[in-house]
Amino acid sequence: MAGRVSLSLLNSLVRGNVIFRSKKCLRKSVVLISRCKARSVSSSSSSSISAAQPDLSSHLAGKTYADLYDLSVRDPETFWGSIAKERLAWTKPFDQVTDCDLSSGKINWFLGGQLNVSVNCLDVHVAKDPDRVALIWEKDEPGTEERITYRELLEMTCRLANTLKSYGIQKGERVAIYMPVSPMAVAAMLACARIGAIHTVVFAGFSSEALAGRIQNAQCKIVITSNQGVRGGRIFDLKSTVDKAVKSCPSVRHVFVAKRTNESVPMGKLDISLDEVMVGQSPVCAPEPMDSEEMLFMLYTSGSTGKPKGIVHTQAGYLLYASLTHQYVFDYTPGDVFGCVADIGWITGHSYVVYGPLCNGATSVLFESTPVYPNPGRYWETVQRLRINQFYGAPTAIRLLLKHEENWVKKYDRSSLKTLASVGEPINHEAWEWFHNVVGDGRCPLVDTWWQTETGGVCIAPLPAEPGAEIRPAMAMRPFFGIQPALLGEKGQIITGNDVSGALCISKPWPGMARTIFGDHQRFVDAYFKPYQGQYFTGDGAYRTEDGYYQITGRMDDVINISGHRLGTAEIEDALDEHPDVPETAVIGIPHEIKGEVPFAFVVLKESATENQRAVVEEMRHLVATKIAKYAVPDHFLVVKRLPKTRSGKIMRRILRKVAMQDTSNLGDISTLDDPSVVSEIIEAHKRYRSHAAKK
Repeated sequence: MAGRVSLSLLNSLVRGNVIFRSKKCLRKSVVLISRCKARSVSSSSSSSISAAQPDLSSHLAGKTYADLYDLSVRDPETFWGSIAKERLAWTKPFDQVTDCDLSSGKINWFLGGQLNVSVNCLDVHVAKDPDRVALIWEKDEPGTEERITYRELLEMTCRLANTLKSYGIQKGERVAIYMPVSPMAVAAMLACARIGAIHTVVFAGFSSEALAGRIQNAQCKIVITSNQGVRGGRIFDLKSTVDKAVKSCPSVRHVFVAKRTNESVPMGKLDISLDEVMVGQSPVCAPEPMDSEEMLFMLYTSGSTGKPKGIVHTQAGYLLYASLTHQYVFDYTPGDVFGCVADIGWITGHSYVVYGPLCNGATSVLFESTPVYPNPGRYWETVQRLRINQFYGAPTAIRLLLKHEENWVKKYDRSSLKTLASVGEPINHEAWEWFHNVVGDGRCPLVDTWWQTETGGVCIAPLPAEPGAEIRPAMAMRPFFGIQPALLGEKGQIITGNDVSGALCISKPWPGMARTIFGDHQRFVDAYFKPYQGQYFTGDGAYRTEDGYYQITGRMDDVINISGHRLGTAEIEDALDEHPDVPETAVIGIPHEIKGEVPFAFVVLKESATENQRAVVEEMRHLVATKIAKYAVPDHFLVVKRLPKTRSGKIMRRILRKVAMQDTSNLGDISTLDDPSVVSEIIEAHKRYRSHAAKK
């Protein structure tokens, strides 16, 4: 919790002096800020931020960013130990900072210590300022938001925790949460943490089959859900999905049903009205002391085999890392309204809607709606109405919004914004420029964050940094404290120097990293530590610039080998996306009998450009040839109305690869797609493309 640290100033982390360089200003030499359209934050703004920003710990007070980063990788015990002692509330102090061996996947932090995560997120703030707003629930309809104070959230959490206990849930048992973004969902997570139960949140859009698979793997005894969900002006059933799922889940003893709408739903023998039973429970629940390395939650993520894997995060290390990254990557200061628009069903929602912000005593926004409901100005109207200071969203949403008129942004007051941030995938230049210049008026730092479900929190981002440090468009740039990136070659050798590319690994353990895959530690070792012995393998490729900054180039399985040239698909996509009529693209590699592989581009055009497809394609060819090289120009361009995306906004490239290779007989599980009908649209478009090509 941020309030427990020393309040001496850490001038090295002041945001006000950060310099931006737009892509128009990128040359071999650094261009002075006055020659760019971007500008730094005013001196009055930076001084007020400086005055409120605490040091990492009293032991580390006064050190520069460079000194702090150097210490974090050279002496992690001193660095993390001093921060953990002051930042978290312990029921029993830890006696060993770390005991890790990456080669065997053994990761332990703060051994011997005990704490309770819900206490750190709720009780410590209630003791100081019970009426501070913890959550602003931005419901689907604009202007209907609800505010929940820390005291109210603590009482809700305790009532729910006591409900779980009264129905037999004990420490170490698993609870599935299948709910829309809501205060009750947050309380469900914290209630599990309070009694030592392990929650697994499943995005409330997954199919009954996907939900059942996760419940079965985790052997959940209780499911917490809602009668319905509301999103984008539409109502969708949740309870019926759970009903189908639990038919094949014998471990489930009870299903708690919260009320999101006034619609009644059929209740069976497993079902219990959550709102009704909570009323009779005490608003006080004694927190369970938890060892630092006991499980806090598991979150399922897609595996390369197609079988979801339950990524396990534990108590102290995860909470500390989420808290620290929330404060310093986003320049959070006390009193800010933090707006992360991610769903709680994803790791971003866990770390930067719930645990990070609440541990820091922040006011966190719960966004239930969509970027375009009721119109494309929804995000920015929300920023104006709630006076949001940090806005954290996905590039896929930004690309969706930039297709619309700028007036949808500019008609709303965004002067409250201090920091903009993107998450989920590398942000392309066009989206970065639009986000920075149109949404942020060129005055807000825009941080492109790189991290994963497995890392627990942000690992590479432009902030924190030294005073006067630059921020480069569409680049993650700097490793966070304790993160030591390494680039490795195909033979497992560490690639030294700058202006080089390779497989992105992390050489040393950090507190927030995952501990195992639930029920299958060997799979954990094989996936993350075996490919490059002694390193955590991220699965991503990266480029280290001449200045030593990191640029994520995309998944390693999204790297194409064209006539011996290895090229990340993200790099081709970035070039294509610079075309003003192209809001979004996806590039995959397909086999070629001579070149080995060639790029195949799936392209979404703005409506205004659909009549000029041939001209646009030729212009895109020229763009790629100019920006990268002629060999990088895709052999195929298929114009589609939309791309196949999961509900979290990630493009499902394996489907595109199968379509491009005419292997559509077995597309695998497409239940996680936001709209599965997009697949048949793309297949039909590809058939027309092949037919047209055959006539030439």
